[in-house]
Amino acid sequence: MAPALTALGSHHPQLTVTCLLADQAQLRELTLGTVDVVLGQRYHDLPDTAPRGIEVSPLLDDPLLVVTAAGQAEERPVALRELATHSLAVPPPTTDCGQAILHACHQVGFTPMTRYITADIAAQLALARAGLATALVPRTAIDPATPGIRTAPIEDRPILRLLFAATRHTETANPTTTAVVAALRTAVRQGRTTHLPAA
Repeated sequence: MAPALTALGSHHPQLTVTCLLADQAQLRELTLGTVDVVLGQRYHDLPDTAPRGIEVSPLLDDPLLVVTAAGQAEERPVALRELATHSLAVPPPTTDCGQAILHACHQVGFTPMTRYITADIAAQLALARAGLATALVPRTAIDPATPGIRTAPIEDRPILRLLFAATRHTETANPTTTAVVAALRTAVRQGRTTHLPAA
């Protein structure tokens, strides 16, 4: 968001952007006209719950990475089935991420051992760094300079979240929402090449 907001301020100084951090319920607010653009997420293997009349612009596929303490795992991709013997730190099953992890594990034949349940990514990373659990965390949520952890991609059955910008479908283009979505796309393109850790 920050690079997109900076670019909007430079290129469209007359545009005032107000940000509200909230959950998926904001898609409903979008249909009501309370907000103009929603930066949202959904997981590929879960049903799309976007209401009718919403236009979704995909921005980035963001894979979950396996996060362990730096000395606990080899540097190699991990098959999801290997996590059947790990104690996991995962989000609650009521969240989209928690549901996506459960669904993916069930698809390869196991129910994960969820020792720690928290939606707080910082807590998941701290548990992994301490060697208390293995975490599954979106790549964009991990600072590549974080000490004491090792990350690895899931090689056989990646769990992907789609980051998207959603707007109301209209017959004619809205210059305000078009500018915001374009700034988000540019920020994602630039972030891919300069800021994201390698998978």
